[in-house]
Amino acid sequence: MNKFKAVVLLVCVSCLAACTSPKEEVITDSSLSGIKLPPGFTISVYADVDNARSMALSPAGTLFIGNRNGNKVYAVKDTDGDFIADKKWVLDSGLNMPNGVALKDGDLYVAEVSRILKFSNIESKLDNPGEPSVVYDKFPTETHHGWKYIAFGPDGKLYVPVGAPCNICESEDPIFAAIHRMNSDGTGLELFASGVRNTVGFTWHPETKNLWFTDNGRDMLGDDIPPCELNSAPTAGMHFGYPYCHGGTIKDPEFGDKRSCDEFVKPMQNLGAHVAPLGLKFYTGDMFPAEYKNQIILAEHGSWNRSKKSGYKLSILKLKDGKVIGYEPFVTGWLDEEAQKASGRPVDVLQMPDGSLLVSDDQAGKIYRIVYKG
Repeated sequence: MNKFKAVVLLVCVSCLAACTSPKEEVITDSSLSGIKLPPGFTISVYADVDNARSMALSPAGTLFIGNRNGNKVYAVKDTDGDFIADKKWVLDSGLNMPNGVALKDGDLYVAEVSRILKFSNIESKLDNPGEPSVVYDKFPTETHHGWKYIAFGPDGKLYVPVGAPCNICESEDPIFAAIHRMNSDGTGLELFASGVRNTVGFTWHPETKNLWFTDNGRDMLGDDIPPCELNSAPTAGMHFGYPYCHGGTIKDPEFGDKRSCDEFVKPMQNLGAHVAPLGLKFYTGDMFPAEYKNQIILAEHGSWNRSKKSGYKLSILKLKDGKVIGYEPFVTGWLDEEAQKASGRPVDVLQMPDGSLLVSDDQAGKIYRIVYKG
């Protein structure tokens, strides 16, 4: 090669290196071509994980993912810093709806339908986790709303919901339709909140430390009622209405005459009917614009039996002085409104240390990364 050609080649390579967008700006999967984000935001595929559900992130950057329709618990990690997970582990299989995952002091907690498992010192043995220990195994075995989201609260306790074992029913056992909490070793189980039909996502306000949670409204009352709910429980012992009252004001046609809606805690925000709100987080990072700070980003999994589908998006709920003052779409496009077909169903959201946002999608089997570049 002569000197002229060598110089030209060097210049071209240099221009290519300088002008090529980093991977985080590239939509790497054709299924994301229809996703609509606010100006300045981009989305990419972070990992492929079958039936990706609840997520938990370790300080070392390992992402743990639960699984509902399958039977596995996964871990993935971006080891080369390109914002795409390049290592993947199946930590366990043969489990019963291991939807929920949580981390505490280096241990991974996994929620099955009736048990809480613990993998001790998980990051030191990702290649061979071994058999988990059983932290607690006395939750009901009913699979209707039996899958669980779990998380450790500011009080150090593990919060575990038990959904209603039905669409609508009145159970004599207070274990159902409630949120419970326990010590990390499985002792001290106590009832925290009642009248919660099925929550598959909760988080704590970064300043007040109050619990906020989603609740999926009952079915078979038509397309537009009742609404799903966003609730807050600043203290233990509150009752949120199920099965007697929905959305704070709607008397249930079967059980509503037994108790008045005035007896129960009202939702902080009524959400869309049947949108199936699941995971949510308060955004506390510095990557997104300032107006996102301490606001709720919520995954709406999407309706399953509404005549016209609803949900299938991320929403943002704006707060001021502890009250919701706005509820609007944030990321849409997983649902083709005209064809009434969905390419994905958001499940959980999780903030990364750099301020980007991970979103799990159990239908597409993906975990996405949302960034703001301005």
